[in-house]
Amino acid sequence: MLLAQNLSKSYGKLQAVDDVSLQVAAGEIVGFLGPNGAGKTTTLKMLIGLLRPDKGRVNIGGFDLNDEPVRARRRIGYVPDVPNLYEKLTPLEFFHFTADVFRLDKETAQKRIADLIELFDLGEHGKKLISSLSHGTKQKVSLAAAVLHRPEVLLLDEPTGGLDPRATRKIKDIMLELSRSGCAILFSTHILEIAENMCNRLYIINKGKIVADGPVDRLKETTKEGSTLEELFIELTGGSEYDEVVKYLSGR
Repeated sequence: MLLAQNLSKSYGKLQAVDDVSLQVAAGEIVGFLGPNGAGKTTTLKMLIGLLRPDKGRVNIGGFDLNDEPVRARRRIGYVPDVPNLYEKLTPLEFFHFTADVFRLDKETAQKRIADLIELFDLGEHGKKLISSLSHGTKQKVSLAAAVLHRPEVLLLDEPTGGLDPRATRKIKDIMLELSRSGCAILFSTHILEIAENMCNRLYIINKGKIVADGPVDRLKETTKEGSTLEELFIELTGGSEYDEVVKYLSGR
């Protein structure tokens, strides 16, 4: 459903993403982990066409993002780390605008919008200006708009960042329901517990390179017995550096 091959992106002398390949099948939830500045957001932006890679290809649902960008993008839903919404619109107005962008007919749009407002508990917020909404509510509006056109592939950049436990649980439940309907989901997160409990597979990126990929249990088997995902993550993305900090703070 989603296939990226040998993606690279540099900014001057900085190699932000270096030969990254990944794939997500229909119905899979795949986690994309890495420390700050590792290349996660840059990779996601290349996957949706917001950034053009220096090299590499992206295929969405059988359509090459470079050769057939319109067909490919119609199959993608994207939720950025910071909700990118029209603040002077209401959620209802924003949903209708999104439906027009994806050329949904009026009847289909109205039904889906009504369903999403109920699913995301947005009934009391539907006619308020987006600028007046809390971060968590904006995040729900962003996700609802991203799935309005029933995308085959959903890309999320830190979808639970800054959310309270109730909103986080709602987002997780919706992601699981979307995967059961066949949507291929790739999401970045710093919350390792969510990644471990929700994901079929993980990709771990560090300094622009994929340093590990596979099911959580298999990845943990590559380290010492009994290692947690947190220990694996630290080992792959800078364990010795953290060890030095701990030793310094403990006076050893």
